[in-house]
Amino acid sequence: MSGIFADRTTINSENRLAEMFGGNLGKDGIKFSAGNPDPELFPVTQIKKAFNNAINEYGNQIFEYQTISGFKKLRNYLAQRTIHTEDIKATANNILITQGGQQALDLISKLFLNNGDGIVVEAPTYVGALSAFEQYNPCYYDVTLKEDGLDLEQLELLLQAHPDIKLLYTIPDFQNPTGVTLSLNKRKKLVKLAEEYDFFILEDTPYRDLRYKGSRLPSIKSFDHHGHVIFVSSFSKILMPGLRIGWITADKSIIDQLSKLKASSDLETSGILLTALNQYIEDNNLDTHIVEMLPIYQKRLVTMLEVLDEKMPADVHYTRPEGGFFIWLTLPDVIDTQKLLNETCIPKDRISFVPGKVFYAHKNRRNSIRLNFSGVNEKQIKIGISKLAKSIESVITANKVETLL
Repeated sequence: MSGIFADRTTINSENRLAEMFGGNLGKDGIKFSAGNPDPELFPVTQIKKAFNNAINEYGNQIFEYQTISGFKKLRNYLAQRTIHTEDIKATANNILITQGGQQALDLISKLFLNNGDGIVVEAPTYVGALSAFEQYNPCYYDVTLKEDGLDLEQLELLLQAHPDIKLLYTIPDFQNPTGVTLSLNKRKKLVKLAEEYDFFILEDTPYRDLRYKGSRLPSIKSFDHHGHVIFVSSFSKILMPGLRIGWITADKSIIDQLSKLKASSDLETSGILLTALNQYIEDNNLDTHIVEMLPIYQKRLVTMLEVLDEKMPADVHYTRPEGGFFIWLTLPDVIDTQKLLNETCIPKDRISFVPGKVFYAHKNRRNSIRLNFSGVNEKQIKIGISKLAKSIESVITANKVETLL
């Protein structure tokens, strides 16, 4: 919360996280460090057919240069989906298709941030967003996450003390890394704060459709009547990350500015991919595909929570998300989870996780862990979490003994 410049060491993808914090586990290793959907759930056969059908439908045109904003049929679909699922008034002109959600974050950062500009981020927050922001040397202001999302009292004090804050970044649904969801009242209040203090909200929603229990909440953007919220989403978690297709929904004036930045960056997102994806959507029901995935991920989440409840020491606290891919563990302050990973979990237990430090803009917390459940099966979860709990118990016991001596 101090507003000092952050440590510039960043990690820019979930694959990089998995490599850094568990790339040497061996054949029988169990990775809780990844953040990816299960590839067994990818609709590969349907996507193959969609590519062929798209080429047959559009011929040589599919290989030509396309528009900066992206294939219009797909943007029309996204606009209609946005109206029905997010209650956001949108047309194709309010949509910019990007190379995954990551390019969306970069373009928005490029538009809003100059050297030293203030940006509010959740503590902790998504490392890929930090990587995008870092390129523009911002001044970070951390806001603590509570069980129902951002601490808005802390945020308002920050806004009063730093009226030059330009941007707030949030993942309101099943946040990465904590799994926390922003409450309905806080969503409404956050928009009012944006209007009052004149800053923009970057609403990042890659996990929004992956709810396993409870009721879907309105998007933050749905309460925005003055253009203060920029909505970002992606097909990476609900379809296939390798497609690298995301989108931005915002007022047309912002979309126009972002389109100019995109033109100078890559001219356009691949027309072949966008046309094929649109063909897949025309030939199949995307919502049916999502619904079919939910019970599989839900079972893994329930299994992980059950094993944590049974095995984890009482000194360890963890979130209980209703969706998404992650559970967040908070250990006693004396425990360094990076040390735990390097000295015990990887070499002895053959399991991995992501130490919490990397998710903080100022890299100033060391006693937390992000666990992923989407990329592991129930058997792996039971074995891996049991090992993790035993290793954590050993460290806690050793620290208590050391304190007594």
